[in-house]
Amino acid sequence: MLSIRKALPEDIGRIREIYSYYVENTAVSFEFETPSKSEMERRYCEISENYPYLVALSDGIVSGYAYAHSFIDRAAYKISAEVTIYVDKSSTGLGAGKMLYKELEKELESTDIRNLYALVTYPGWGSIEFHKKMGYRIKGIMDNCGIKNGRYYSVAYMEKIIKK
Repeated sequence: MLSIRKALPEDIGRIREIYSYYVENTAVSFEFETPSKSEMERRYCEISENYPYLVALSDGIVSGYAYAHSFIDRAAYKISAEVTIYVDKSSTGLGAGKMLYKELEKELESTDIRNLYALVTYPGWGSIEFHKKMGYRIKGIMDNCGIKNGRYYSVAYMEKIIKK
């Protein structure tokens, strides 16, 4: 059974494990090396201080996570947030991502956030279609803006307006 709750400091080890797969095996993350546990803890503390940071639980085990964070560090952008989501490779397609994003948006309803942005490796990895199903639209493509493992990757800027 799937459930969603706020991430806790004790979840960081499992969050790091999930993220590690994407860092080491895909271009979904543009990091080259998995951050240390202490770095992941630092990021968690910084993000969760001001934004929702959630985990999906499948039979009590963290199977995915999502959070909102600062879109661009300038005062005028305070009504916008970037969203990040990762689901364990063995749990994709089972509904955790959808539940995480729905709960994330619900938590953001009580804030000043109006616009959500996702930066998604383009094309591929299934994330583009997932985001479209969640109501995001491609607003632009940044061509060959990243390089990982000797290959260039483009990134789609995807947007969802949650408040008019």
